[in-house]
Amino acid sequence: MKKLKIAYYIIVGLLCLIAVFLIISILPITGNFKILTVLSGSMEPSIHTGSVVIVKSAPSASSGQATYKIGDVITFGLGTKTPTTHRIQDIKVQAGQETYITKGDANKTPDAKEITRKDIIGKVRFSIPLLGYVVSFVRKPLGFMILIIVPAIAIIMDEVKKIYTELKTKKQGQHKNAELKIETQNNDEKPNN
Repeated sequence: MKKLKIAYYIIVGLLCLIAVFLIISILPITGNFKILTVLSGSMEPSIHTGSVVIVKSAPSASSGQATYKIGDVITFGLGTKTPTTHRIQDIKVQAGQETYITKGDANKTPDAKEITRKDIIGKVRFSIPLLGYVVSFVRKPLGFMILIIVPAIAIIMDEVKKIYTELKTKKQGQHKNAELKIETQNNDEKPNN
């Protein structure tokens, strides 16, 4: 039973952590990180289908810090329904503006469309394999409901068990007190020789 309780707390902790990351990633903060799910195998074996990628935009070129470079894995497609995560294969400078040529690691040819910095959502900081399936499920009404209901039921059951144990202990204590009271009365009623 103790192992089950430990597993329960680990799962609830992970779900809370995922929920916090999802909430923070939705906030409209400039330079905020985003949590996205990889839906295709174009980046295999580096990033597997169903992985979650944590993406954060690079500093602007005017800040004096490095921006995106060849070899960086970036997510782009700002404003599109399904962003793409690919690696920068080459960078061209045309009229003082950088354009990026990207390619999925598993793809044989580069992407047909060159992209500009304004199309980039951010650089992939790290990925977590298979977590995307969980995140996608939790974003659906049934998954969200399960995320709320299952832990709530587990907490309620744990509390009911504690109340039952407490009532049982209290009842046993009252029963012992009643026995002691009867025994004391019996001892008082016995004649002393």
